[in-house]
Amino acid sequence: MLVLRLGRRETGDRFQAADWSTLNRQMLNDRDSLLRKLHELRSEHRDLDTVIIKMAGTGLDQLHVQRLKKRKLLLKDEISWLESRLIPDDIA
Repeated sequence: MLVLRLGRRETGDRFQAADWSTLNRQMLNDRDSLLRKLHELRSEHRDLDTVIIKMAGTGLDQLHVQRLKKRKLLLKDEISWLESRLIPDDIA
C-alpha cells in the first residue's frame, strides 16, 4: 500500500523521499492551465462587454442582451474563483 504523507511515501515499514521534482512539475502545470483558463475567461468577459454595449445602444432584442449580461456575471464569478485558487491564503 502506497500512502503519500507530508511529502513522504510510506511503503510498509520503509519511508522514501517523495519525488519533489515530479510534484513541482504537476503543480506548475496546474498553475499554467489555471492561468490560461483565466486569460480565456477575461478575454471572453471583455468581448461580451463590447457586444452588450453595442446591442444595448440599438434597443433591439433586450432578451438576448439580458442573457449576455447573465453570462458575463457567470464569467466574473468563475474569474474570481480562479483568482482565489491562484493567490495563496497565507497571512504574512
